[in-house]
Formats: sequence, structure tokens, C-alpha cells
Amino acid sequence: MTWLLGAALGLGLVLTASPWLWPRSARTSEPRLRPKMLDRLTQAGLDDVPPLALALVSLLVGALAAGLALAFAPVVAVAGAAFAAGATGPLLAVRWRARRRRSAQAAVWPDVVDHLVSAVRSGLALPDAVAQLEHTGPDVTRSAFAAYAADHRATGSFGYALDRLKARLADPVADRIIETLRMAREVGGTEMTTVLRELAAYLRIDLATRGELEARQTWIVSAARLGVVAPWIVLLLLSTRPEAAQAYTSSGGFALVAGGAAVTWIAYRVMLRIGALPTEARWFA
Repeated sequence: MTWLLGAALGLGLVLTASPWLWPRSARTSEPRLRPKMLDRLTQAGLDDVPPLALALVSLLVGALAAGLALAFAPVVAVAGAAFAAGATGPLLAVRWRARRRRSAQAAVWPDVVDHLVSAVRSGLALPDAVAQLEHTGPDVTRSAFAAYAADHRATGSFGYALDRLKARLADPVADRIIETLRMAREVGGTEMTTVLRELAAYLRIDLATRGELEARQTWIVSAARLGVVAPWIVLLLLSTRPEAAQAYTSSGGFALVAGGAAVTWIAYRVMLRIGALPTEARWFA
């Protein structure tokens, strides 16, 4: 009887502590990471590329960079640093492409809102006003609105077509515009055009402010990137000398390279964090 009570007590303690153990990581960590990567791929125009394929490409590029570094300078520490740099290369490329495309979209959202206001004021229904952007909207967003028009013609559901459009754009400004249209469609109201005009004015002011700040920060970021890359180029050149390669192959040399890589990565990330402008989160994703 004693062991039965002890087993019941132990089972109760495990069940009590279960929300803070493995179920927490299984239910919380993955949904936070996966949608972020999917949004990044969608913003980069690579929505057909699965995250696993991107991971495999990163590993292949890292292995290729490590092999080239070993062929050029036979130092294991330098090859490890080359592998890390090569593996992060595709991720940085996707991030850079997503940032460029998002900046291009941010510049045209006020025009998109103006087109919507003009279409609604001319008497078009909301689904037709959004579908009209396939022809009258900016070139950057025409493909997404063409897909919306096809979804709406195929299903006849305005809400479903808006959900697909929001997933294709993966942009916080687009989320706000789409949810405004959805609310106007479902509950009605006469202030939608006023809200859209105010949103367009706010977007233009925010775009001008960000453009000025980014122009002032460009030379700082460029200097920081040069400061990150230059020491590793010097290290790679030094590693071609036999005496330097022998020194860096030792345990002390490996620790020096590993410590330098850690300090470089931390300093670069801190610089980007300090100089980064706040980005709007997707509230309605």
C-alpha cells in the first residue's frame, strides 16, 4: 500500500510539473520559430522553398567554404570559421532579399491605399476594388493581387481570398489594410475611406522618416562590416605561411581563433541591435 501511495504521489508531481517541462518546448518553441522563417522566405519571394531546403543549402555552402579554406590555408580553426561564415551566407542572403523586397513594398503601400480609396468612392464593391489592384496597383504587388483575384473567382469567398492574400504578402502594413477591409465588409460603416486616407498619410510620414534615418546609418553599417571582415582576411593570408599555420593549428591558436570569432559575432550583433530601426510586428498573422 505504501508503494502505491508513493507512485500516486510521484505521478501527481510529474503531472503538476509537466507544463514547465517537455510540453512547453514542444508546443511553444517550434511555432515561434517556424512561422518566422516561413514569413522571411515569403517576404523574400521564396515561398515555394521549404525551410529544410534552405538548411541543406546552408550546410552545403558551409562545407564548400571550409574545403576551400583548408585548401588555401591548412588550419582547422580557419576552416571552422569559414564553415560558420558559409553556413550563415544563405540565411543572410534570404534576410537581405526579404528586407529589400519589404522596403520596396513599404514604398508603394500608400499608393495601394489611394487606389483602394478611389475604387471604393467610385462605387465598386470591396472584393472588386481589391481585385482591380491586379491591373492598377504598383508592379511590386500585382502578382499577389492577381492571385487574390483568382482565389476570389474560384471560391467566391472574400474572407478566404483575403487570408490567402495576407499569407502571400506577409507584411504588417498589408495585415492592417486587409483587416480594415474585412471589418468594413463584415460590419459595414461609412468611415472606411477616412480611415484608409489617414493610414496612407501616416505611412508616407513613416516612410520619409525611415528613409532619412537609414541614409544616415548606411556609412556606419558599412564601416562596421568592413571592420568585421578585414581581420579575417588578414588571418587567412597569414595562415598561408607555414610558421603561422603551425601556430594557429596548436591548441592556443585554436582558442585564439575561436575567441576572436565569438567576439566578432557578438560585437557585430550588438552594433546591428543598437543601430536597427524598430520593425512593426505582424499583429494579425
